Amino acid sequence: MSFDLATRRLLLLTLAIALAPLLLQLPGQVALAVIATAVLMVAANWKRTLPGVLKLGTAIAAVFAVFSAFDFQLGRDTGCALLAAMLAIKPAETRSLRDARSLVGFSLFAPFAAFLLDQGPVSLLLGLAAVVAGLLALQRLADVESGIDTPAFGRGLLGIGKLVALGLPLTLAAFWLFPRMASPLWGVPDRASAKIGLSDSMAPGDWLDLMVDDSPALRVRFDGPVPAREQLYWRGPVLWDFDGREWTMSKPAPAARPARIETAGPGWHYQLEVEPSERRFLTALDVPMAAPTGSTPSPDGNLLATERLQAVTRWQLHSAPARTFDAVLDDADRRRALAFPRAFNPRAQHLALQWRSETGGNAVAIVGKAMTMVNDELAYSLAAPALGRDTVDEFLFQTKTGYCEHFSSAFVFLMRAAGVPARVVTGYAGGYRNPVGDYWIVRNSDAHAWAEVWLAGRGWVRVDPTGAVAPERIYDTAADRVPGRIGSFDGLTPVWNAADFLRRGWNDFVLGFNADRQSRMFRWLGVRKLSPEALAGLFAVAALLTLGWMLWWLRRGTRDRDPLLRAWHRLSSRYQRLGLAREASEPALDWATRIARARPQDADAINALATRFSQRRYARAEATSTLIRDLDAFRPKR
Repeated sequence: MSFDLATRRLLLLTLAIALAPLLLQLPGQVALAVIATAVLMVAANWKRTLPGVLKLGTAIAAVFAVFSAFDFQLGRDTGCALLAAMLAIKPAETRSLRDARSLVGFSLFAPFAAFLLDQGPVSLLLGLAAVVAGLLALQRLADVESGIDTPAFGRGLLGIGKLVALGLPLTLAAFWLFPRMASPLWGVPDRASAKIGLSDSMAPGDWLDLMVDDSPALRVRFDGPVPAREQLYWRGPVLWDFDGREWTMSKPAPAARPARIETAGPGWHYQLEVEPSERRFLTALDVPMAAPTGSTPSPDGNLLATERLQAVTRWQLHSAPARTFDAVLDDADRRRALAFPRAFNPRAQHLALQWRSETGGNAVAIVGKAMTMVNDELAYSLAAPALGRDTVDEFLFQTKTGYCEHFSSAFVFLMRAAGVPARVVTGYAGGYRNPVGDYWIVRNSDAHAWAEVWLAGRGWVRVDPTGAVAPERIYDTAADRVPGRIGSFDGLTPVWNAADFLRRGWNDFVLGFNADRQSRMFRWLGVRKLSPEALAGLFAVAALLTLGWMLWWLRRGTRDRDPLLRAWHRLSSRYQRLGLAREASEPALDWATRIARARPQDADAINALATRFSQRRYARAEATSTLIRDLDAFRPKR
């Protein structure tokens, strides 16, 4: 870059600040590759220009690397990663002022792209910092082009801050009054990289990424009593069909009836905040009693949102423990709950038939035998080895190590092979109570799968083989898990709690400000609901008033934005007190001549200052800072 060192550093700092919010949202290996590329490009181009062939080769390699990282699929994440990669290469071709302005302009696309991936307060603050840095860099480039001495950093930052503050009223008016769509633009599903979360299928090994992801999936505030820890099961997709390796949901019949549930107590009322998953599964505390507005009940006892969860949503729910759950099993459901592929897992089938023979087909006794085997012979570990064709046989008789996917899959297969109707239920287990705000956080790493067996007179009954082997996986859900998230710094747990509380407030007041809340925000004035047309009209009025105020402020402050003009006006005010005020249209040299006639003792000095001022304003004859210093230092003689 053919700029002075300070300008080069400011340009690179602007690029780094602009890339920061986007890099935080990209996969770790992609972000590291982008950072390494940017460092190499800056280092290689610092003293000499890179050959065009090398820059072209680097760009082609970056595009190939990004597409390979996202399995050569187009989508939102792929596009954001490509933008970051191209910005990392951009310094290699930044030589002129035009190139530098392009670098700053394209850099500002990065924080806006980050908002497609995350709309949290950290992304907003980093994006605001990028905008301020970009404006500072553009101001610096304008000063370099015109030959003006760039003002001190603090003064420049103050000026940029005023510009940002000037646009704040219009921003707030747009946020509150501009009509909103039912779903945000950033909620369009990405086809290149699906969000981590529960799905409609499960196979051994599928959940490894999910179970090491500590980001929140649910936040829950109970209105009244809180369930015991052993009751903290959050019910998600129910899986019926098994092909020998993978469990999947089955489509219910068009006329399928809701689950018939008799409760064992009053249950719990709570508010459920669900992070966006781009799926319809509404994971509620087992078992939800009714479907809130915007959702439908499933015959399997879970809830489905009517639309994909593409933004943070809140739901008021009521759940209760079940005394009976489908106490009468339909023939079609019984057939589904007993079906299994007989060409797989022969050893498990033989063991199940042996149990059936020993117990006379008593379902409770068969469950007991299976749980005894689980307790005595199996171990819990996320480092379970990969399984081959007969996944259940290999888990039960060879590796004997696994996690909830392995346990629930093998248990349900054994039950079906022994003639006991069973199915797999997925969801979350446990949670962490945040003392700051008194609510519960359920993370993606709390994802869990358990079994349900059908017993005569009781219906579907939860059986959790994983909880029998590793109860800490289910019940140790308090502060012991949080320090692990932030290393060994236990003292930082309150900081994490406070940060999540702030994020929850952000979700409520900013991300949760949807079209419905917007239409009802004037209820305190007696207006029940505003139509989109009324909101648009209010926004137009507010925008016109705000723009009018901005124009007035800009016109009022035009003469005061130039440091040299401010110094000249300060000098004028000193003579105004002596009765020699300068007229608004009076040229500097004419005013100086008038002062010289009235005050001969100031003639030489005021004429010299006026001449220097005119030359600097129109011919740029000397450094501005020197003239400003002399103007401020001069005082009329007594």
